[in-house]
Amino acid sequence: MDQGIEFQLNGERVSYTGSATTRLLDVLRDNFALTGVKCGCKEGECGACSVLLDGKLVNSCMVAMGRVAGASIVTIEGYSKTARFAALNAAYAAVSAVQCGFCTPGMILASEAILAKTPHPTEEEIRAGISGNLCRCTGYNAIVTAIQSAAKEGNGLW
Repeated sequence: MDQGIEFQLNGERVSYTGSATTRLLDVLRDNFALTGVKCGCKEGECGACSVLLDGKLVNSCMVAMGRVAGASIVTIEGYSKTARFAALNAAYAAVSAVQCGFCTPGMILASEAILAKTPHPTEEEIRAGISGNLCRCTGYNAIVTAIQSAAKEGNGLW
């Protein structure tokens, strides 16, 4: 049975009418044309579909639409309009922390989740925080360095 599900998407109140069991990933891509959320593994292992759900990093391929009723979802498209994104983006670019770009949206949102929780994380905390996001091109050392740099240079954003 289809039902109306209302939630916040990138700061805007939206509604989805459809099955509560449909994956959030599919609704974001198909209904809202948010293609920064990618389908990688369909098992919650790669992080390409990462979004922030009420501030928590989740794999949207593992979230049923019924779970998002009344929630706030932030995708890379919404996050990219913030000063925090600008700081992270600059830090990633400065150390060449991305190559092909497939993992970048998920890694950036994972970085935000780490820094929002711990503004000055240790290397161990950073590695634990990005552990659910796979990067096949760059490797993780440059990504860790970028997050450390953003924490240091973020001018109190987190």
